[in-house]
Amino acid sequence: MNGKAEAISHGAATIINAIAMGKGAAIGVDLWTRAGVRITDKPGIIESTIVSDPAENPVLIENTVKKVLKYFNLEANFGAKVETLSNIPIARGMKSSSAAGNAVALATVAALGKKLDDIKIVKLGVDGSIAAKVTITGAFDDACASYFGGIVVTDNLRRRIVKRFKITEDLAVLFHVPAEKAYTASSDVRRMKGVASLVKIAYKEALKGNHWAALTLNGLIYSSALGYDPSIAIDALKTGALASGLSGTGPAVTAIVPQEKKDLVKDVWQRYKGEILEAQINHEKAKVVG
Repeated sequence: MNGKAEAISHGAATIINAIAMGKGAAIGVDLWTRAGVRITDKPGIIESTIVSDPAENPVLIENTVKKVLKYFNLEANFGAKVETLSNIPIARGMKSSSAAGNAVALATVAALGKKLDDIKIVKLGVDGSIAAKVTITGAFDDACASYFGGIVVTDNLRRRIVKRFKITEDLAVLFHVPAEKAYTASSDVRRMKGVASLVKIAYKEALKGNHWAALTLNGLIYSSALGYDPSIAIDALKTGALASGLSGTGPAVTAIVPQEKKDLVKDVWQRYKGEILEAQINHEKAKVVG
C-alpha cells in the first residue's frame, strides 16, 4: 500500500489552562501545521521529520501514527513516512503539539483511505500526545480549538466539548514569544493544582461567555503559580488589549487586541526580549488538502 495524504490544522491560544482542574478553554488562531503522510509496507517503522524544526524530537508524530494504525488494526501491516511543516513555535505554549497531532491523525486516516468523525480524529491526536508524554491532561481543549476553530470550553477529563462560541469581532491575536522553550510535561503540576479554586472562577466566566476576562484572570493565576512576570500582559492591557495572559504553561503571552490598537501593543512589547507574532482568530476546521 502506498496511500498518501496531506492535512492542515491551525493553532490556538489558551483561555483556561486545564492542568489545574481538568477543565479548560481555548481559542483557534490562524497559525498552522501541515502534515504529509505516506503509508509504507514497513510495519512498525515510522519515519518522521519536523521540517520547520529538525532538532525537535518527532515522538509525537510517531505515536500519533501508531495510534491511528492500531485503531484500524493495521499496525502489523503498515508503517509510514511523515513530514510536518509549521509556523507555530514549539514548546512556547502556543499549541504546536495539538496542531501537529490533529494534522498527523487526519492525514494518516486519509492516507489509509479511511473515514472517521472529527471528534474521534481529535481524540486519536490526544492519545498520541499522551503516549509521547508531551502533555499532562491530553490538552483536549487545545486540540478542539486547533481542529474546529473558534472558542471551545471543554471537560478534558471526560473529553467532552461543553460549549462553543464564534467570535464575530475583528480582533488580532498577538503573541510575545521568548526565545527559550518550556515543555509542558516538565511544568510544576503541584503548584498549578494548588491554584485550582482560582482557575475555577475563571472557567465559570468562560462558560458565561466572558472570554476575555477569563483569559486575563487565567493568565495572572498561572503566571503567579509558575513564576512568570505578568508585566508583559499588564502592559498589553494598559495599551488597549481586551485580554492578555500566559498561553498554556508559557513562556508565550497572548493578547486579544482590536485591530486599531495592535500597533500600540506591539510597540510596548518591543521593550521585552523576544519575537512578536501576529495572528487572527480562526474559525476554519482542520482539513485534508492533498
